[in-house]
Amino acid sequence: MPTPEQIWADADLPTRRLAGLALNPSVPESILLRLLSDAPLAARMVLCRDRILPDAVVDAVIEHPDTYTRSFFARNPHVDPAQRVRLLDDPEWFVRAHLAEGPRVAAPARPRPLPDEAIVHMISTYEDELLGGTFYQQISTGLRRSMPTHPVAKVRRWGVGSWASLSAETRAALLTDLDDGVRETAQRHARCQDPAWVESALPHQPGHARTDMLLHHTLSRAVVDGVLARPVGKGDNEDKAMIAVNPTLPPDTVVLLAADPVPRIRGLIAHRADLGPAERRALVADPDPHVRTKVAYRADLGPAERRVLTTDPHPGVRLAVSLHPALSEEERARIDYQVPMNHSFVFHPAPEVPRDPRTVRRNALSNHPLLRRQAARDHLLPPDLVARLAADDDLGVRVLLAQNHPDAPAPLLLRSFLEYTGPERSNLTTRPNFPTSGLATFADNEDPEVRALAARDPETEPTAVERLTQDPEYAVRAAATRHPNLPQSRLAVLLEEEELAHAAAANAALDLDTIRRLLKTDGRRVGRAEAAPDPPLRPAKTEW
Repeated sequence: MPTPEQIWADADLPTRRLAGLALNPSVPESILLRLLSDAPLAARMVLCRDRILPDAVVDAVIEHPDTYTRSFFARNPHVDPAQRVRLLDDPEWFVRAHLAEGPRVAAPARPRPLPDEAIVHMISTYEDELLGGTFYQQISTGLRRSMPTHPVAKVRRWGVGSWASLSAETRAALLTDLDDGVRETAQRHARCQDPAWVESALPHQPGHARTDMLLHHTLSRAVVDGVLARPVGKGDNEDKAMIAVNPTLPPDTVVLLAADPVPRIRGLIAHRADLGPAERRALVADPDPHVRTKVAYRADLGPAERRVLTTDPHPGVRLAVSLHPALSEEERARIDYQVPMNHSFVFHPAPEVPRDPRTVRRNALSNHPLLRRQAARDHLLPPDLVARLAADDDLGVRVLLAQNHPDAPAPLLLRSFLEYTGPERSNLTTRPNFPTSGLATFADNEDPEVRALAARDPETEPTAVERLTQDPEYAVRAAATRHPNLPQSRLAVLLEEEELAHAAAANAALDLDTIRRLLKTDGRRVGRAEAAPDPPLRPAKTEW
């Protein structure tokens, strides 16, 4: 079965031009319908997967006889999910599998949820093998929360997967559910809290199952003692590290591991919510700075412990304790901490439970840059704090605000893109308010990502656009090739170049005569579309 990458790699120049026309916003609906009907597979792939489509074209896609063509639309991230779910009961498993798998979207983006009723229908009627992978990302937060008590049994069975976060009442209801599948699934989850069963099922050899049990399941005394009694070795240290974070670890073992000779184990214990005061005080004075740093992040530190850590000789310890919520701004100011600038300032999904607005405001008004960075990640930050943090003197604060807030102002987005060169920089250009005007001034910038901004400005001069189509960087050349101010003479040349013909044919300034000429020139392909390969008979995954 060819992948989309292989389909595109095998496309010849005429096909790539037709694919460009499929993306061209000035191409009339009638030509899109013709491409859908008769163009080669690669052009249909681009048309159905890579753009928003007029309603009439969507109607034609849904009824298209080719399985691959419909499957491309099933994974289109640009169209409304309500359009994609028109393929909900497609006769071909291949199309349904791609609908369930969802669109390919680049991180940090997530596919938009499908309608709840569509998800319920898929869970109720699709084979389980089609509902793996990224299907879960297409379920709305509201439906995920209601799954354990949903009236449809198969949906309740999915809801059992959040067992650890369910209330005792909900767990009890699932354990006595009238549906055999729900009840048996709940019982499988419940037995993970039975130390006798965990002890009997724990594999002796290292592997995923053993790791999962030691990390998350209820451990018997015999299992814990067995891990502690094994001779010290690399693998045994890993087992000990796993039980060190297990929430069911017996209290006396927490005390024991808090004094373990291996600093890594002590550092893991330092995170535990059930760490006792005596052990906490010992870890505050631990000889290893890594351990002291871990314990310095604890919210339950007493005043004396905080005072010791604020003057710790290690900068990482001082930085960690400087974030303590009990400190006043004056106390923070007296700590000699250094703010790291080598962090990644990226998008953070909004938490399902919104952060406390009072805490967010307090952090936003703090003199500590790391607390302001925490506030800047909040998607619900009110306008007054958005304005304040947009003018912050810390790069991390500004970029995190730009990456995360839906109303981040245009000047902030542009400034952040120019100043930040770390991971997910390009995500800034996808934010709703990223500007287009005034970007022509960057046409000669030494940074290719900044030069490419000029191609977003509708006022960029034709001579500058033409020059950018000869840029050393492909991304700059491709962006400039689609600019409507590109001189027609240069556009005609690029239509004949293998590398940029696709982008050139997508240029909105392409006149209708040229579009018709391309269709006529490439008429050898349009009207005689090659047969798509038959979809495979049921692979373990769709591979697309």
